[in-house]
Amino acid sequence: MDKNLHNFRKSYEKGSLTEDTILEDPMQQFGVWFVQAEKEHSIEEPNAMTLSTVDAQGIPRGRVVLLKEYSSKGFIFYTNYSSDKGQAIAKNNHVCVSFFWPGLERQIIITGTAVKISEQQSSTYFNKRPRESQLGAVVSDQSNIIESREALEEKLQQLQKHFDNKTIVKPANWGGYLIQPTSYEFWQGRSSRLHDRIKYTKNNTSWRIVRLQP
Repeated sequence: MDKNLHNFRKSYEKGSLTEDTILEDPMQQFGVWFVQAEKEHSIEEPNAMTLSTVDAQGIPRGRVVLLKEYSSKGFIFYTNYSSDKGQAIAKNNHVCVSFFWPGLERQIIITGTAVKISEQQSSTYFNKRPRESQLGAVVSDQSNIIESREALEEKLQQLQKHFDNKTIVKPANWGGYLIQPTSYEFWQGRSSRLHDRIKYTKNNTSWRIVRLQP
């Protein structure tokens, strides 16, 4: 089916991004924008981010994951280490994450390296998750083929019986990654497609800040 989308157009008018208003530390700038995204009622999951990896064959892949923590050290998300994304990171830990907040007409693109966090930190987070989420992490051999939805639900029912009145222990192949940033790009939509793009690039212990053409 052919469909022409040439008339899908939107003029971005909600803000600007200038060198005299941004913060010197990109993580602090991220924090300011994230808090604003939290307060924007049209954004249901401000912590949803697209994680892009490259597999052993050099094929890129992006998928949405949820940011669970950020600090001066970087950004943490959780997954199955045996999943497609986990296997890709094991081969090449250079990753990219991007946030898109249409209600604010903003994007943030972050590149960096992903490293596993400690087992203790992963277990602490796992133990705080709702029981249903814990069961979901245990029951799913993420990214592997399964014959039907019914088969998956049957596995879950068996697991629920097995752990009835028992503590669910974090699987050894499930845990968190810390993305250590090497660059940030803050993108603010502007009219006439002349968007503001400010990029921070890691330079030893400091950050080089430049403006990119839209």
